[in-house]
Amino acid sequence: MNKRTHPDANVARSIHVFARRDRQGKSQSVHGVVGAVVVFALWTTGFANAGQQPQKFSASFQAPRSDLARAEALASQLAALSPRVDWNEAKLLADCAYATVGQLRRQYRMFGTPIFNNFLIYHGLKKRGYCYQWSEDLLVALDALKLTSLELRWGESNPGNWRENNCLVVTAKGQPFRSGIMLDCWRHLGQLYFGPVASSWEPYVENSAFARDVRHIAAARNVSEHNHHVAFHSRTDASGKTRD
Repeated sequence: MNKRTHPDANVARSIHVFARRDRQGKSQSVHGVVGAVVVFALWTTGFANAGQQPQKFSASFQAPRSDLARAEALASQLAALSPRVDWNEAKLLADCAYATVGQLRRQYRMFGTPIFNNFLIYHGLKKRGYCYQWSEDLLVALDALKLTSLELRWGESNPGNWRENNCLVVTAKGQPFRSGIMLDCWRHLGQLYFGPVASSWEPYVENSAFARDVRHIAAARNVSEHNHHVAFHSRTDASGKTRD
């Protein structure tokens, strides 16, 4: 199972893990697992409500106080990508990224581990939080900055199998994808990770077609609603990722 037939390839791993443990008799009963999920669903509010409306997203450019040092470090790495990078743009992107991820973390209500969150989404107890959805929503927010010296690119590692992960890669204008800085949210349960994409322990490749699709849908929604929202979708696009 991979992203071509399912919203997020990592879900396959979570289902496989639960099934394998059950067969081996090394986990608690299925009722125990279901009970834990139900307790979590009761602890959160509204995730099981199919008619729940998505929260409005308003971009903020002030990084949370606890992330100010990390935002400053990100801005420095972005500015170092090229002498032509505008420091003010690097700082704006870094602050907006941390502010956006903090807001998405509250909206997604991440709990436990990334794989466990995929399990909850797969079973309808949560609406968003797959790796590609983090990157979609962050891309839409950062695109609103209208950057001129930096570019936002879509990165994928292990595309098409259960190990696939998605992230954003920021490069200096006109520079190669592999020269950029990756922004990854999912692996760290909603805590923004950044670093050179070329030094990642997993090889990332660019998927510019998927980035164009995300931008196209966001632009269409922006025109119809006259507001900037998180990108929520309900279809399968040409790149093969199925929308929730």
